[in-house]
Amino acid sequence: MFDPLYFLFLAPAFLLAMWAQFRVKSAYAQAQQQPAPLSGAAAARHILDQAGLQAVNIEMVPGEMTDHYDPRDKVLRLSSAVYQSRSLAAVGIAAHESGHALQDAKHYAPLLVRNAVVPAAGIGTHFSFLLLILGVLFSLPALLWAGIILFSTVVFFQVVNLPVEFDASARAKRELVTLGIVPEQDMHYVNSVLNAAALTYVAATLQAVMTLLYYVLRASGESRR
Repeated sequence: MFDPLYFLFLAPAFLLAMWAQFRVKSAYAQAQQQPAPLSGAAAARHILDQAGLQAVNIEMVPGEMTDHYDPRDKVLRLSSAVYQSRSLAAVGIAAHESGHALQDAKHYAPLLVRNAVVPAAGIGTHFSFLLLILGVLFSLPALLWAGIILFSTVVFFQVVNLPVEFDASARAKRELVTLGIVPEQDMHYVNSVLNAAALTYVAATLQAVMTLLYYVLRASGESRR
């Protein structure tokens, strides 16, 4: 099962992911030390209210990096550290998640596509690697191609997720300045956090794409035998 080609394909993505994680931790630690006029929850509430989204509730949830917007329940869920903290890191993350709520309200096309593909991507995540591994182990091209088709839904999700995340960060930065939540001279701390987080999405997408290419190469080789 050990194939050096697999690690050659995935090496760039792994290196980028490691660099992105380092950048996230470093940027977050710096921004966490910088005070903000509002807590993460208060900043999110202000952004949502100014956009006419008073019906979107904000909840505190346990864990770290568990912040997300749920488009089904119209709820913004923030980790306790982000919800309560009055730091530029917390405000930046809360504003980013608020950006997803703004996208939802505006029917932002990439978000609609991403949400629509979530069920298929979930199935692909759970079953594709089983088919891929069995296909490689038993040299069965049919299983390999079935796994590739399933995994393609995961890759598609990752690709369409990039503009969604980039746009949410752009909206967050714009709202924080426009609403006077963060002075423009302090925005470089927020920018560092959100830009570093964006790198993690790029790394995840690159990993998915390179994994797909590797298995397509393997399946093509098996089919020619």
